[in-house]
Amino acid sequence: MVDAARARRIADRIQRIVAEMLDRRIKDPRLGFVTVTDARITADLRDATVYYTVFGSTEEQAASAAAMESAKGVIRSEVGRQTGIRHTPSLTFVVDEVQENAQHIEQLLAQARREDEEKAERAAGATPVGEADPYKAPREPEDE
Repeated sequence: MVDAARARRIADRIQRIVAEMLDRRIKDPRLGFVTVTDARITADLRDATVYYTVFGSTEEQAASAAAMESAKGVIRSEVGRQTGIRHTPSLTFVVDEVQENAQHIEQLLAQARREDEEKAERAAGATPVGEADPYKAPREPEDE
């Protein structure tokens, strides 16, 4: 097992290597505009997960995923060569859905703002349902 700081440094190095490979060395025509967003590696340095996004339609995303899977061996050998660790980690490519999640959250926040504005407009001219002073005054002791 490796300490977390070393695993993070290796994951960052893997991220840079994969991004450089996809940009410069992999010439597959199916490969679209791919951005490597993150890389994570297990504590035993055996498995690395590379997160990426693809700019384009779902067909372009699927084609880029197929291109990356077919180039996985070349990328893995380059990762092993440049990192110099004893066992080259196996690579898994995962589509990073952070952008879609962020857009969904923004839509939900905009909807909540609209609903708050509508409620504020309705409440602007509203009057209380009950008495004007809802709190009862304490009883005065009766003088005898």
